[in-house]
Amino acid sequence: MNDKMKNLWVRSLSGAILVVVVLGAILWSKWSFAALLMAILLGGEWEFYRMAQKAGYSPQKMLGYVAGAIILMVAFIIMWLVDEHSSASTQYLMIAVGLVLYIMMLIPVMFICELYRKSPTPIANIGSTLMGIVYVAMPLALLFFIPLLLGRGVWSPWALIFYIFIIWANDVCAYLVGMSIGKHRLFQRISPKKSWEGFVGGLVGAMGMGYVASTFMEGTHAIWIGMALIAAVTGVFGDLVESLLKRSVDVKDSGNILPGHGGWLDRFDALLLSIPFVFIYLVFCIN
Repeated sequence: MNDKMKNLWVRSLSGAILVVVVLGAILWSKWSFAALLMAILLGGEWEFYRMAQKAGYSPQKMLGYVAGAIILMVAFIIMWLVDEHSSASTQYLMIAVGLVLYIMMLIPVMFICELYRKSPTPIANIGSTLMGIVYVAMPLALLFFIPLLLGRGVWSPWALIFYIFIIWANDVCAYLVGMSIGKHRLFQRISPKKSWEGFVGGLVGAMGMGYVASTFMEGTHAIWIGMALIAAVTGVFGDLVESLLKRSVDVKDSGNILPGHGGWLDRFDALLLSIPFVFIYLVFCIN
């Protein structure tokens, strides 16, 4: 077996394991899903802060990990209260207010900590620390509420799975179409292999999956297809943004947690950037 075939088998096997882990965590329980998101959060922030260090900055990594974990845990508590105790509006409103106050306190704490670090790049250090939280932790926290919105106030694991399937359908269809007929470069400076043909193929594949999801979930076709379109477009930008970050520090992959696939950010970059847009879309369309 040559190296190319060996790499293909390794990539396929690790990809299959990833699919099983993600789907299993979602279907098992809300707690297992929260554990999965915590692993993605810590791994993603670790990779982001490592790239920031390669750029010559010194992010406050431990503060970033703790802050991101707290944001995720508070979001999980709010989601759990909404799902299990829909009448407890006062409780989760207080938690939401507490989360806002916590974030407001977090920023001045970063400034105070930077006083004692004696670093020549304090502004960049604070900015990169905060950006790791904004880029990784906050979207993952919002992800708790997408299955609630699609389930109209009730936790719907299959709605979440279909959202992830939409992201994957976009990636797979864009890759297949781009490899087959891709000629016109989408963003030559950042990602030379991406093509407009692949981009359109990915959109069609994502919207097709959105239609399948709406049929399976007995939902509104227009809402699901619209969500798929938004997820696909913003997901492509997510991939490009992560490529931009990697190019800025001259690395091929953000990490090596998944053989043949790279790191946490390599696998979840499209999801991370699409979550806020999908969340806002569903808030206006569902409610």
